[in-house]
Amino acid sequence: MFKNLDMFQASYAMARHSGARQAVTAANMANADTPGYRARTLAPFAESYSAGADSNLRTTRAQHLSSSAIAGSSSVQISDTEAAPNGNSVSLEQEMVNSVEIQREHNRALAIYKHSLDVLRLSIGRK
Repeated sequence: MFKNLDMFQASYAMARHSGARQAVTAANMANADTPGYRARTLAPFAESYSAGADSNLRTTRAQHLSSSAIAGSSSVQISDTEAAPNGNSVSLEQEMVNSVEIQREHNRALAIYKHSLDVLRLSIGRK
């Protein structure tokens, strides 16, 4: 039932995207001491959403927007930060900042989902 509502699709896509970003950040932190490891990044959801909205998505109506197309439109990219002498480009400080940003994005997705449920409950007369 909820998969047909755009608000739930958007919050689901945002939550999945933040999970993918957290996995990339965790991999960067785990390889902070690996020689030659290049830090990877995944664009924030807002940038992915804008890129997905600009591309030609397959939809049945102009108003429809596929959450899977949005979530899958981003790809992991190699960060362009300066590498250490051993070739590693992971900055633990930057990864911690990224982790906080990702946590906020995930919390925002959960808040959107919760408020959407509240609106549905109110519309059918349940509290």
